[in-house]
Amino acid sequence: MNTKNKKTIENIYKRPIPNNILWADIENLFVALGAEISEGAGSRVRIKLNDVRAVFHRPHLEKVTNKGAVNSVKRFLDNAGVKYDGI
Repeated sequence: MNTKNKKTIENIYKRPIPNNILWADIENLFVALGAEISEGAGSRVRIKLNDVRAVFHRPHLEKVTNKGAVNSVKRFLDNAGVKYDGI
């Protein structure tokens, strides 16, 4: 995991949630963690990490991820067994 990925996971777990997390950075984090990513219909993207699956919607018109989606990503990472130790 590179420095940018570490910053992304830090922002995902930070409270209050920052309002500038780019979706592309989240997808890059998924890849760095070993996730399989496949395209769904429309803006959907399917993620499989440690046998846990989730479907997310890429943001439209804007590149930043809304806070509700960041909460969903955090929950997915928790369910997939990703440990964040406050790097």
